[in-house]
Amino acid sequence: MLMATSTGRHLLGNDLVREARRRAGLTQRELAERAGTTQSAIARLEGGHTSPSFEKVLALVRHCGLDLAVGIVEHDHSAIEQAMRNLLLEPEERIRQLKGTVRFVEAGRVAVREARGA
Repeated sequence: MLMATSTGRHLLGNDLVREARRRAGLTQRELAERAGTTQSAIARLEGGHTSPSFEKVLALVRHCGLDLAVGIVEHDHSAIEQAMRNLLLEPEERIRQLKGTVRFVEAGRVAVREARGA
């Protein structure tokens, strides 16, 4: 099961369960007890070794005292459009752009560290 977040990041069912459990401050064992299963089953699910149904994910999230908000939204095609534009570039230009992106991200990291006083 795959779900998209408002930031565009895709989450799998195992990510949703792990995030709900952490937000609720529960251990895997505590969630397992609430759900009537074993800690190892929760660990396998969170580790991506099983592929839970939407209903199973929803039930586990609710055992954490939380709920999922599900909606239908317009699909964002910008990533595939950007990839298609990048394919038209020469490899050297793609590398130049990537290096610029890396410099931008690193500058952001430095700014955040400085703002935090670290």
